[in-house]
Amino acid sequence: MSKHVDPRPLAVIVTYNGMLWIERCLASVLESIGAVDIVVVDNGSTDGTQDRIRTAFPEVELIQAEENLGFGQANNIGLRKALHSDAPYVLLLNQDAWLTPGSLERLIHMSEQHPQFGILSPMHLNGAGDRLDERFAEYIVPFKCPDLYSDLVLGKVRPDPYPVSFVNAAGWLITRKCLRTVGGFNPNFFHYGEDSNYIHRLQYHGLRTGIVPSAWMHHDRSERQANPYFDDPVLLRARQLKIAFADPNMDRSLTGELAAFKRKVRKFVFSLQRTEARIAMAEWKELHDAVAPQLIRDRERSKQPGETFL
Repeated sequence: MSKHVDPRPLAVIVTYNGMLWIERCLASVLESIGAVDIVVVDNGSTDGTQDRIRTAFPEVELIQAEENLGFGQANNIGLRKALHSDAPYVLLLNQDAWLTPGSLERLIHMSEQHPQFGILSPMHLNGAGDRLDERFAEYIVPFKCPDLYSDLVLGKVRPDPYPVSFVNAAGWLITRKCLRTVGGFNPNFFHYGEDSNYIHRLQYHGLRTGIVPSAWMHHDRSERQANPYFDDPVLLRARQLKIAFADPNMDRSLTGELAAFKRKVRKFVFSLQRTEARIAMAEWKELHDAVAPQLIRDRERSKQPGETFL
């Protein structure tokens, strides 16, 4: 009689020219105490990332995408594998991130103790490890993550997860229950916004997102200051509109929004505020042409439990 083998957690890592970080990233997962399967989905690297993985980490399953699928759709390939393999947990880890020893085990232990959390994330340090990742520090301010800052300063951090309204997907431990209920990433978000949308859907289905302060990871993005998705006001507003219209917790009226943007355009044109008029016109076009109608359909789809977008 063959011995029963419990399914193992699956780590999913999406790569795109990740040579600088990939060895440290993969090693941090493989050095975890428990057995973990790893799948890497490469989005068309041209710097030799794939060859380095094949040579240095033959135990890792490497999937080469035929084109750059973006972050969400590439992760969905791994999430489907997790469902088919009965993996109890999925670890999503950025290529430029790595876990500190013992952190994966702490995340899994806290998840077992607190099943109301569909996603748990460690504390995010920068690449050097000498301060918090700047964006992560914004996620845990008191009105977004009550008590964590105060407990850290006062030295009374509790072992339980701290609920947080949002934490980016650079390091997520997702439960199987969450994956079966919420599904995968919405493919309408090619790059940026997919993690916000996922957490909105998780919240709609009654699950929570949390930070485990005894678990730590590094996210090495400090040298990349310029980012058109955040620096260009038109792109930033378009991204915000996508996130807002796809949120199943909200009920945004497309007709009302279009009318409001038309009024804004007229106001800025008549007052010669050219930059503001350009932004408002881009917002109107974004809504009118495609974004909102598709995302409204996605919003309704997200309200149904099941393996959405997988």
